[in-house]
Amino acid sequence: QDITPVTSVEGEQMLYPAKRHYPVSPDDSSAEPEVISWRLKERMRTVSVALVACLNIRVDPPDVIKPSPCARIECWTDPYSMSAPKALETIGKALEQQYQRWQPRARYKQSLDPTVEDVKKLCDSLRRSAKDERVLFHYNGHGVPKPTANSEIWVFNKSFTQYIPLSVYDLQTWLSTPSILVLDCSNAGVLVNQNQHRDEDLIILAACSVGETLPQNPDLPADVFTACLTTPIKMALRWFCTRPSPLLSVDPDLIDRIPGQLNNRKSVLGELNWIFTAITDTIAWNLLPPDLFQRLFRQDLLVASIFRNFILADRLLRSVNCSPVSIPRLPPSYQHPLWAAWDLAADVCLSQLPDILADPPRAEYRHSAFFTQQLTAFEVWLEFGSTSTRAARSKPLELPIVLQVLLSQVHRLRALLLLARFLDMGSWAVNHALSVGIFPYVLKLLQSPAAELREALVFIWAKILTVDTSCQLDLVRESGHLYFLHCLLAQENAPPANQQALALAVIAIIVGEHTESKEKCLEKNLIGAIMAKLQHDSPHLRRWAALCAAQLWGNYDRGKTQALDMQLPQAIGTRGLSDPDPGVRAASMYALGMYLRAEKDAGLDGTSGADKDTKKDTDGAKPEGAAPSGSNNAGGAARVDEEFGLIKLALGRLGDGSPIVRRELVLFLAAVVRRCEEGVVQAGIRLRASGYGPSVSSVASAVSAPGAAGGKVPQPPAAGSPGARRAAG
Repeated sequence: QDITPVTSVEGEQMLYPAKRHYPVSPDDSSAEPEVISWRLKERMRTVSVALVACLNIRVDPPDVIKPSPCARIECWTDPYSMSAPKALETIGKALEQQYQRWQPRARYKQSLDPTVEDVKKLCDSLRRSAKDERVLFHYNGHGVPKPTANSEIWVFNKSFTQYIPLSVYDLQTWLSTPSILVLDCSNAGVLVNQNQHRDEDLIILAACSVGETLPQNPDLPADVFTACLTTPIKMALRWFCTRPSPLLSVDPDLIDRIPGQLNNRKSVLGELNWIFTAITDTIAWNLLPPDLFQRLFRQDLLVASIFRNFILADRLLRSVNCSPVSIPRLPPSYQHPLWAAWDLAADVCLSQLPDILADPPRAEYRHSAFFTQQLTAFEVWLEFGSTSTRAARSKPLELPIVLQVLLSQVHRLRALLLLARFLDMGSWAVNHALSVGIFPYVLKLLQSPAAELREALVFIWAKILTVDTSCQLDLVRESGHLYFLHCLLAQENAPPANQQALALAVIAIIVGEHTESKEKCLEKNLIGAIMAKLQHDSPHLRRWAALCAAQLWGNYDRGKTQALDMQLPQAIGTRGLSDPDPGVRAASMYALGMYLRAEKDAGLDGTSGADKDTKKDTDGAKPEGAAPSGSNNAGGAARVDEEFGLIKLALGRLGDGSPIVRRELVLFLAAVVRRCEEGVVQAGIRLRASGYGPSVSSVASAVSAPGAAGGKVPQPPAAGSPGARRAAG
């Protein structure tokens, strides 16, 4: 009962009948905003990754004074626990494995303690192999001096006796664009100049701002920034353990033993990763402009993962007096209220960790209530917050979390019902849902056989296609139209009439413009489904059946022919035009008008436009009394008779009490005239011969040249005169 049923309100917003969907006046600020494009102009991939580490293990740079003890861990490896060459190699492999979790198909190349020539060869090679795709360049400069004021980083000479400067400008030239620079070194902000880096295809992530030094806290790794970007869950939990808490005391080493896999949402580690992804995605969606969110979080999988993790780095590094910076610049997110929800989820997990690890077979993990609580918060917003003037048409905070919940079978039904209520608020709500990335999720759910999801899914798709009809191409390409056809053709456990009407509305939009869509629906007996729905008890369903038929055969001769073979136009003319519901009668009249407009070049006499041109060129004037050119074809003659029968049925509604029906009748007659002007006279003659319409002489005088009778142009009869009343009749 929470979903508003579809109505037949005329116009584009036929699925938005509530009063709140329309402005009070033309100047009303609450009017529906224009729907912006949510589709990406192009997708991009990061196909090559350069890993450059300038560590010079056991040799500190001259401008850095390290306390004792200090941070030493690099890529979760202690370089002092093994020989320097072995440590460098181990760190390089570990860094590559950490990146491979986010983009396993990329091409990785390491350059450890390199020279300028090594870096140049590496960049040239990766750009050559990447072509027009994105290249990521990761720089770890913990073993060299800080970058210079001239935007230079440091590498080594061949003998490791000197530090050699490398201009970031040269580095960008070698890498070209599109590219990403990850700069993990002190004073990294000096390399990020907003005025110099205006290329939209260049992304820079720096560990700290100008003049800042990376933290040396021994409880944290030396590469906190890299750890946040590549191993966010492990880094976030270790940082959480360093915070003083009177209620929780966990050995940080236990974090490495958390059971599960990142991609298994039912495991402990997978659930934490799922919650983290939902929170960081939600923070980004609420803080960033829509176009920037689309570019950073929906265009490239690796870029999206890195920027989610960058939001974590912003929080963690600010706690140790560092401020990460980026191009494009992101607003501060370290104080967002959703971080409290993450802290609670981490607390719930870590509090159970000792018991889980003590007896893994018998220990029972209590899953986090995060998603249940967020769905409740979204429901509260729909109930109360969305009705306030201040919150109207604003972004609901929890919408990206609802998207993540669709992945869970436990919460999926509730999430879909809440999403349906949100989309029912207007086209602006559909636009928000599409911009956050809901489309591929609801498209994939059409493959689900679960009957309990059908009501919400059909309703959601009806709303989406009403606002953005371009989605129909994706729907047909993925065979999603079969889901709605199944709703119409199901014999057992048939959906309620309202759901079938929504399914017909979706099918009507799908077959509206594209021939391929019409053909695929015809193959699945759509005409038979429409015939059956014309006899349904629900006038709402009968109305949409007629509208769907109109969309099916509009500008599609094959659909018209098959419909005629199955007597669908006759069924609409006899049943639909005499239906007690005026909406059904209007829809039926519209369907018949579209039927006659289907063949653009054919006339009611059965002659195509090409045949007429040929006949004019060869035969000249047609002898009086000659039969129509299509009369030699028995099938064509029968088809013409059927069409004249439809015209008779339509003219029988001249006195219909509904103005909508009479309006559609006028458009129907306009279609008749437009289709074949020459056939109008013949139509009048045939109608008169069948006992209906004006006399033959009046038809002939109506189409004669002006002034033919005595050289005067006939004038219309005066208003209220018997002639005027007869003309109106």
